[in-house]
Amino acid sequence: MSGRGAARREVPPPGAAPLPAGNAAALLLRNGTDHEIALRPAVRFFDQVWTHGAYLEECRRWARLLQSLRPESGPFHVGVLLDNTPEYLFVLGAAALVGATVVGLNSTRRDEHLLRDVAHTDVGLLVTEPRHQDLLAPILDRLPVPADHLLVSSRFAEAGDPAPALGRPLAEALEEVQGRGAVEPGGETELPAVDTTWALLFTSGTSDAPKAVVCTQRRILVTGNRMGMILDLGPDDVGYVCMPLFHSNALMVGWAPSIVYGASVALARRFSASRWLDDVRGHGATWFNYTGKPLAYILATPERPDDSDNPLRVAFGNEGSPQVVEAFSRRFGVEVIDAFGATEGGVAVNREEGMPEGAMGRVGESVKVVDEQGGEQPRARLDGSGRLMNAEECVGEIVNTAGWGPFEGYYNNAEATERATRKGWYWSGDLGYVDGEGFLYFAGRTADWIRVDGENFPAGPVEAAMGRHPDVVVAAAYGVPDAQAGDQVMVCLVRRQGAAFDPVAFARWIDGQPDLGPKWRPRYVRLTASMPATATNKVVKRVLVHQKYRSDRTGGDPVYVRERHDDAFRLFTAADEQGLEAEFTRSGRARFWDL
Repeated sequence: MSGRGAARREVPPPGAAPLPAGNAAALLLRNGTDHEIALRPAVRFFDQVWTHGAYLEECRRWARLLQSLRPESGPFHVGVLLDNTPEYLFVLGAAALVGATVVGLNSTRRDEHLLRDVAHTDVGLLVTEPRHQDLLAPILDRLPVPADHLLVSSRFAEAGDPAPALGRPLAEALEEVQGRGAVEPGGETELPAVDTTWALLFTSGTSDAPKAVVCTQRRILVTGNRMGMILDLGPDDVGYVCMPLFHSNALMVGWAPSIVYGASVALARRFSASRWLDDVRGHGATWFNYTGKPLAYILATPERPDDSDNPLRVAFGNEGSPQVVEAFSRRFGVEVIDAFGATEGGVAVNREEGMPEGAMGRVGESVKVVDEQGGEQPRARLDGSGRLMNAEECVGEIVNTAGWGPFEGYYNNAEATERATRKGWYWSGDLGYVDGEGFLYFAGRTADWIRVDGENFPAGPVEAAMGRHPDVVVAAAYGVPDAQAGDQVMVCLVRRQGAAFDPVAFARWIDGQPDLGPKWRPRYVRLTASMPATATNKVVKRVLVHQKYRSDRTGGDPVYVRERHDDAFRLFTAADEQGLEAEFTRSGRARFWDL
């Protein structure tokens, strides 16, 4: 099997994929009772396998439980605080049968932030497992969930997991409701409408508080069908889902196609770069979904001569740099489709053969890059080396002027919904620019602007340049306050294991990058073993911006500085830090030091 590079096929727009069934419940009932589908595998977890028929039976058991605990008033929202275990999918199936909404809770959220997510989405029933109960313990007295509606499952507990210490045992609740002979979901009862909200999926929250994106049964089913068309899936295909199921990438690219096409998914509790290839081989996985930096982390594992000897056929995701995508495809013999995407949906571009490096695709009539008022930005000017010459005038927000696309709004956040849909357009919150040939490039989030010596530019191209260094696994670029005015460029780097950092050679390498002008070159370099990240491996830049170059915040990570006109970086010492703090005070900008 040989690498084929990043795929340039045209991605069908959302409207090109029809609804595969009248509603989600009808689809699951078809899969579980049709003799051609029911005996096929649906869910794999380590050495356990559930067929589509067995999966339907599990969903029916859970549906009876959800019905018995349905609130007398208010929304029917079920919070799920689980790793990627089969019970996550059982809850999703049960919710489809009885019209409940699954709220995927992020296990990396803590204290007030987790409490806010539960309260914000009106969760009335919460399912968790012992390994996550410590997240709930500090907020238990304020949790807006009745004690008997907090269910703790030990079914898939592993050695070393703590014993259940709060809530109600799930096994007990399931046994009790089975004995009542509850109404059979999908029997005589009317199935939920296809426009019933099936899931609330939080955005990553890399730049502000996560927003809960409304996802109806229609959207998830149509997206699952569309993804199956893109990935050319059939019933014998196996997806490998190691991205968290509370995120849209895992739900819509990993799981949803499997129920639409009668295929199966293999679940991993969490992503592990070192275990990835063994899992893919062990489960016979043919497709894989990713978001954020997993490809880079997998590439950082020791290379073996038989890496391409695996069943994987295609990977689909976003935020992979061109260099990483190409290297991953070549090493593992996999077609990689790296597409522009967000939890909200709303923007689609066409990928095609021969695209320029770094481009996401060619824009159609409706996708534009605009300023805050909606005026279209001028086309980007690139020099012969690919350096962006007019960033301040060409970079803007990526919008879809034809409408919202599949975006169905944010739950309990009318202001954010209005902001994302003003003028009847969909505003992505992503920065980009379009070249003279109509190709779109990603330039970061709207918060990712850096201003150095009066010049505004996005962080995205700086990160892309840093990612080309052979020793860099992950790079983040961001602005940190300058003592006099504006910002200075800082980068945080995760390097390959065992790679040494040569401050002289690194400065020379940066100076040799043709697309990095003098103001775009990093003033500060932080070396770290791991960056603050969401559960989907997206770097949380607001944390890096807060930590800056301050030793009391960077956890002992070495920070290097390069003074203007110096030929090399040097270690940023305690004396340097004290001098810089004094400079902020003298210039009247002490507040920026403290931010």
